[in-house]
Amino acid sequence: MQSLGSVLLVLQLIVAIFLVAVILMQRSNGGALSGLGGDSGIGGLLSALGKGNVLTRTTAVLATLFFALSMALSIYYSHVEIHRASIVDGASTAPVAEENSVPEVPTTPEEPSEPDVPVAE
Repeated sequence: MQSLGSVLLVLQLIVAIFLVAVILMQRSNGGALSGLGGDSGIGGLLSALGKGNVLTRTTAVLATLFFALSMALSIYYSHVEIHRASIVDGASTAPVAEENSVPEVPTTPEEPSEPDVPVAE
């Protein structure tokens, strides 16, 4: 059942990428797809109004798919029990020192002793 969530996530990613690409191909002044070959190729097949309609319809279909996949993912993951592992659970347990095994720290500093290296006078 976990593979269904993965498939939905991959489809969501693909639809999102295509949706962004189609939106970026549109122009605000109605000259959609004009940069993809001018009057030859794609530009020669469709009029300016037809280009805009194709991109508008494609955007609407992709946006509907995006929202439908978002809803499907939210419904799917609301019913799936996710086991989150804690970092502490996966860590190896180190030996814990006993409470009384802390070394004692001297409260007063010791007097400096004579240096081991002879000093020239």
